[in-house]
Amino acid sequence: MAATHFLSQPLKTHQNPLHKSLKTPFFSNPKIIPFKPTFKNLNLRAILSETPAKTQKFEHCFTKSEQDGYLYCEGLKVQDVMESVERRPFYLYSKPQITRNVEAYVEALEGLNSIIGYAIKANNNFKILEHLRQLGCGAVLVSGNELRLALRAGFDPTKCIFNGNGKLLEDLVLAAQEGVFVNVDSEFDLDNIVSAARISGKKVNVLLRINPDVDPQVHPYVATGNKSSKFGIRNEKLQWFLDAVKSHPNELKLVGAHCHLGSTITKVDIFRDAAVLMVNYIDQIRAQGFEIDYLNIGGGLGIDYYHAGAILPTPRDLIDTVRELVLSRKLNLIIEPGRSLIANTCCLVNRVTGVKTNGAKNFVVIDGSMAELIRPSLYDAYQHIELVSPAQPDAEVSTFDVVGPVCESADFLGKERELPTPARGAGLVVHDAGAYCMSMASTYNLKMRPPEYWIDEDGTVSKIRHGETFADHMRYFEGL
Repeated sequence: MAATHFLSQPLKTHQNPLHKSLKTPFFSNPKIIPFKPTFKNLNLRAILSETPAKTQKFEHCFTKSEQDGYLYCEGLKVQDVMESVERRPFYLYSKPQITRNVEAYVEALEGLNSIIGYAIKANNNFKILEHLRQLGCGAVLVSGNELRLALRAGFDPTKCIFNGNGKLLEDLVLAAQEGVFVNVDSEFDLDNIVSAARISGKKVNVLLRINPDVDPQVHPYVATGNKSSKFGIRNEKLQWFLDAVKSHPNELKLVGAHCHLGSTITKVDIFRDAAVLMVNYIDQIRAQGFEIDYLNIGGGLGIDYYHAGAILPTPRDLIDTVRELVLSRKLNLIIEPGRSLIANTCCLVNRVTGVKTNGAKNFVVIDGSMAELIRPSLYDAYQHIELVSPAQPDAEVSTFDVVGPVCESADFLGKERELPTPARGAGLVVHDAGAYCMSMASTYNLKMRPPEYWIDEDGTVSKIRHGETFADHMRYFEGL
C-alpha cells in the first residue's frame, strides 16, 4: 500500500511452515576444551590512535533557521507539518537523510565484498524497510517476526543474518528454509539449528558468534561483547563448537565468524581491536579445514546525540580501520548498522501542554512521554530538545525538566534543559528519535502508539504508519 500523502503540493521551502519439536537434544552438556590461540589473549580496552581519523562534522537534516528562528526539515517548516497532520505526538522522518546515510556506507565499502545488514530492531517501520531494501541493504534479525517482516519487505534472504541468544526452533526452521545466515550463540542454539536443518531438509550457513571480551566503553545495558555478556561463545569453548559443526556435515556449513561489541560506540579503534582478534581466530579455524568466507563485525557506531558540534567517526572511518585486515584474508565483510542509519533521520514532535514549578524545579509538560520514547528513562540517555518555533520576545529563559503525562516519576524526555519558556500548544521536538524509540514504544497508561510521517524527496509529507487508536486496543478483546 502506498504511503498516504497529506500535502499534495510541496510546502514552500526554506532553502507457516509445519514444525515438529524434538524430545531430546542432540548434544549433552559439552566438555570445555580449550581453544589454543597462537596469540596472547587480551582483554582489550581501545585507545584512540595517535593519528586521528579523517572525520567531518555532520550536517543535520533538522536545522534551526538563523533568519526566522523556525525549525526546518529538508526545507519544510516543522510548524507547517504540525498543522497539516493529526493533532497528537508523531514521528517525523527525512527520507532523503535515510538515503544519504546508506550512501555513506556504500561509498565507504567500495573495493570490498560486503553486506550492509540493517538492524531491524532499531526501527521496524515497514515503509522504511522497503526503502532500505531498495537501496541495497540486507537485514539483521533477532526474532522470527523480524524475519517474517524482512521477507514481506522483499529483502534477499541470502543477505539476511539471524542473531540472538534465544532463537526459537520454529523461527530457525523458517530461516533454514529461506537460506538466511544464522549466528551460533550457544550449545543449545547449535542444537536447535541442527534440528531446524533436519526439519527443513536444508543445510544452514552458520557463523560462530565469538565473544571477544572487548570493552566498548558504553552504557552497560548496550555492551554486548564483554566476557560477562549473555551473548556469544567464549574462546575457551570454541574448539568444542568446531568439532560439533564437523560432526554435522549434512546440516551445517560454517562460513564465517561474527562479533558484536555494543552500541553507541564512538571510537573506531574498538572495532579494530575486535577485528584483529577475529581474523586471528579465522586463521586458526581455516587451519582446521573450514572454508571461512565472512567476517561479521556487527554494528554499534554512535551518533552525536548532544548536537554540541562533536566530530564523530563516519562510516568511512569505521570501514577504513578494518579494511586491510579484511582484504588480507580475502574475506567478505558483513556490518550490522542500525542506529547510524536511522537515528538522526527523525524527531518526535510534541506539543506543550503547560509549564509548572514545584519548589525550585521547573517543568515543561508535553503530550509525548516515555511511552513513545523510553531511551531517557531506560538508559538515562541524552537526546537534544528544542522548540519548533521562535519563542515570544518576552519569554524568560529557564532550566526545565521536559516531562510527559505518564503516571511515573521516570517519565521524562530530558532533564535540566535551558529553554525559553514555551507557550501552551507550542511545538517541541526530541531529536535523533529514529532508532530504539518507536520500536520500543508501548501503550502504557493507554497512550496509543503515534503515527509516523516522512518528508519525501519531492517535498511532500506522507504518512508511513497509522497511529494506534482506542478502537485498536478494544479489538484485542472482541469475541472473548
